Amino acid sequence: MKKENIELTKEQALLLKARAKKPFNAKRFIIRAIESFFVILGVAIILFPIFWIVVRSFAPNDYVPIQEWSFFPKNPTAENFIAVLTKPLKGGYNLVNSLFWTLIVSVASVVLGLIIMMTAAFAFARLEFRGKGVLWWYTIITMFVPGIAVNLTSVYLVDLIGLKDTVWVLILPGLAGGYGIFFFRQFFLGLPNSLEEAAMIDGCPIFQIFLKIFVPMSITPIVIIATRMFNGHWNSYLWPALTIRDNREKYAQVMQLLAAIKESEETAYVIAATMVSIIIPILLFALNQKRIVSGIAISGMK
Repeated sequence: MKKENIELTKEQALLLKARAKKPFNAKRFIIRAIESFFVILGVAIILFPIFWIVVRSFAPNDYVPIQEWSFFPKNPTAENFIAVLTKPLKGGYNLVNSLFWTLIVSVASVVLGLIIMMTAAFAFARLEFRGKGVLWWYTIITMFVPGIAVNLTSVYLVDLIGLKDTVWVLILPGLAGGYGIFFFRQFFLGLPNSLEEAAMIDGCPIFQIFLKIFVPMSITPIVIIATRMFNGHWNSYLWPALTIRDNREKYAQVMQLLAAIKESEETAYVIAATMVSIIIPILLFALNQKRIVSGIAISGMK
């Protein structure tokens, strides 16, 4: 063991020595410096609006950076957050109530949507039934139709069946998405058939195979699609604006914020409200970033 360690140490020493003698490559250094510069610039451009919101949310309402010649406020305060969380803004908009209902809508949409999309994807990936090819092509086609193109017909449809001005109009229409079904189907196709065959030999029904084998192995795709759906509902503006007329501030936090910006004279309160509204999506991404990044690799391989 000692001889092996000595030999290994010698190999490491030779490798370090070779690296030390490696000639300086000016062209490679310049390329890496340019790449690093643009990476840092891109990150700064992306993060600056969030950084500015954080700084401005702790500033008094009369804070003007140009007049004070300071990017950071001299007298930071948490009064803005206390105000938006304890009392309604001008126009009667209640941020806490709006965030609560938006959270309910987003979570309900994610749970129901995952159930529908995963079961449909499992059927397309593992079952054989009449009309499977036609239904699959129809599912794929929906991925290439822009949502804005069918908004008016969708509004007419939900009005016809009596969903307009209800919380269900924000949940039901987006439960089955072609992208989610496609994503789960491709993942299920990549799982080995031996797992399913072994379970069937043991007498496990097909539905239990789905629940006990496929669902537990699909945590990463579930996190990816769930995060995508949650952010879509959390930041939705156009669909609630078209389908909700009564109690708009109750069901859509984005509409509530925009209305508050339009009617409120307290700019600091509005920015603090915006800061509060982005906390949940940021936390959601921070907790699931590893699975989201690994899911990008999965989608690329499929």
